[in-house]
Parts: sequence; structure tokens; C-alpha cells
Amino acid sequence: MTSPGQSPENPFPVRGVAIRVAGWIDKLGAVWVEGQIAQLTLRPNSNTAFITLRDPAADMSLSLTCPRDVVTNAPVKMTDGTQVIVYGKPNFYTGRGTFSLRVSEIRAVGIGELLARIDRLRRLLEAEGLFDARLKRPIPFLPGTIGLITGRASAAEHDITAVASARWPAVRFDVRNTVVQGPNAVPQIVEALRALDAHPEVDVIVLARGGGSVEDLLPFSDETLCREIAKCTTPVVSAIGHEPDNPLCDLVADLRAATPTDAAKRIVPDTTAELALVADLRRRSARALRNWVNREQHTLTQLRSRPVLARPLEAIAARADEIHRARRAGRRDIARLLDVESDRIGHLSARLSTLGPAATLARGYAVVQVVPAGGEPQVLQSVLDAPAGVRLRVRVSDGAVTAISEGEAEDLL
Repeated sequence: MTSPGQSPENPFPVRGVAIRVAGWIDKLGAVWVEGQIAQLTLRPNSNTAFITLRDPAADMSLSLTCPRDVVTNAPVKMTDGTQVIVYGKPNFYTGRGTFSLRVSEIRAVGIGELLARIDRLRRLLEAEGLFDARLKRPIPFLPGTIGLITGRASAAEHDITAVASARWPAVRFDVRNTVVQGPNAVPQIVEALRALDAHPEVDVIVLARGGGSVEDLLPFSDETLCREIAKCTTPVVSAIGHEPDNPLCDLVADLRAATPTDAAKRIVPDTTAELALVADLRRRSARALRNWVNREQHTLTQLRSRPVLARPLEAIAARADEIHRARRAGRRDIARLLDVESDRIGHLSARLSTLGPAATLARGYAVVQVVPAGGEPQVLQSVLDAPAGVRLRVRVSDGAVTAISEGEAEDLL
């Protein structure tokens, strides 16, 4: 036979399970727990106080019960959002099957402890690079729509909208009102931040609230909110508290403003100042243009006053006579050279004529050539080359005649 609760034939009754769970939980012993009060219920006719304790860094909560006197005699006023440390024993109520922590002591978290925890979180986020200046997104010069996250009807909302509208009347706002302190602040702010970051017309997001104590500003040092700001693609401006206040969201945001009014001045340009700047730039540019024209005109005047530009043909005229003289000398030298060369050619021609065969023929000599059949004429060198019957060609000064050789003749001399 199986043990009780190990088979459908032998199940545990409800009371059996409840009693066993209560026994297991009862063995855990008392523990110290830190959290933020999300809800406190004090019923008029009951001596038991019911508290919901929330973890600020996670979406988790725990139910507490304690005697009414423990709440009324606590060292700090117990309200929603109060950070406390409680000492209690886990308890399982078998009648309803619910778990709670039976609290016997409540202590307030000191300011020093809060600041130390904020400093530890600051070092953690800094080590992860969330404060790196290279990750800061630039604020647009003239945002069309400003997303504003702040408390309902708060002074911060009035200051930002009034100052920004006075500086640039055409500016538009998308206001998301949330609680800015207490246990519900972080979830509402994160939800509004995500909605504005996803809005296509929102150019910059401002997270604003007035001053307050360290406990009041604690949501703006929450790790969840800081990481959500770092994930935004829209530039985020932190305007929390006054100048001395420095929650962690100031370090993560793309721009920290000392006050909400300072945020309005830093994200929206002043119409009057911008118009004055435009007028001043126009005057300065006009003056600079006039000065440039005057300088260029002075430079042109100086260039035109130089002789080479004032009388550009003077240099050519001064060289004209020199050019004419050079041309006459060149022509004279060329003519003389032609005359000398002509005389030399004439002398050479005369010498050539004197030494040539034509002059010899003119003196009565003749050139006799043998004309062989089908061959080229050859100069007659010997009588042996002209036997009887050989055809001869006789060239004289005024022409040539042909003859037939009769052989070697007797010497007539």
C-alpha cells in the first residue's frame, strides 16, 4: 500500500497538506526583511495590522501581519512608500491557505544606510558604463513636442510649461502625470517613459519633480528606472529636486537640469534672444561683407595704379624701335649673305663649266663610243675595239652622229 498523498487511491485531505506546509514553514525561523511599504491597512475594530511590503528593485511583494501597537509605536511614521526593516517569522495560515510574515519589530532605514545603498548602486551602474558621456544623446535645438513626466498639478509642471511657452510660444507638450514618490512611483514613471519614447513626435523627454527629502526622491535612484532611461532612444532630461539634490537618474539622463525651470531654459531656445542673435549675426555679416569688398576694391586700385596696368602699351612702344632696328639688321645681314653665296655659286659654276666635257667638245674634240648590237654604248679606248664594220657613235659639241668603222687606218701624219 502506498504512502498517503502518493497515489490517487490514498490522497491527502486538504487539512493534511495545510498542516504539513505550516509545519515546514514554521521550521524556517525568524528573519530580518527590508522593503518599501506598498499598502498599510489598520481596521478600526481589529488589533492586527496588515501590510504589503514591496521590493523596490523587483516586481515582488510580501504580506505582513503584526500587532497594531507595533505599527503605532514604530520609530517612523508608517505610510505608503516608507522604507523599513522588519523582523518576523514566516507563518502559514491553515484556515485560508495563505502565507504571511508575522512581524514583531519594525525599524526605519536610516538616511546613512539609504545613501550607502544608493552609492553602491551608483558604482555598479558606473562600472556598467551607464554614465559614459559618449552615450549621451544630443538635445535637439528646437524640439517640436516635449514629453513631460511629473506629478499632477505640480509646481514642476507649471514651471516647465510656463517658462518654455514664454521662451518659445509654438512649443507643444505631451504631459504624463504620475505619482513621484512612494511605492507606485517607479512603475508609473517607467510606463510613461516607455510610452513617450515610443511616440514618434516626441523629440525630448523631461522627468521632473520638486525638491524633497532623500526618502521622497528615492524612486529616482531606483535601478529599474535608471536602466529604463539608459534604454531610451529619445533624449531624456532629468530635472529632479533642487541644485543640491543628485539622484542617480541625473547621472544616467542625457542632460541634468538643476531645477525644472532650468530644464525649460535648457531645452527650449528664447525667442527674443534668438531674434537678437540673428539680428546681430546679420549686422556682423553685413559689416564683414562690406569690409571684404573695401579690401578687394583697395587691392584692385593698387593693382590698377601700377605702370604695367595703367599704361600697358608703354612697354611695347619702348621696344618697338629696338624691334625695327633688329629687323633692318637681320634683313641686311641676310641680303649680304645671299650676295656672297651667289658669287660663290657663280664661281663654282664657271669652274664646273670649264672642267666639264662640254667645254672640251666646244674646242673641237669628240667622244667616240662603240655601239654593240643589243648592248650599251661603250667609250672607244683603243683601235682594237673598233674593227671594220663596228657601228660607232660620235658625239661633238652640238650633237652626235653615227658611223661605221672601216678598221685601223694608216697614220696620216
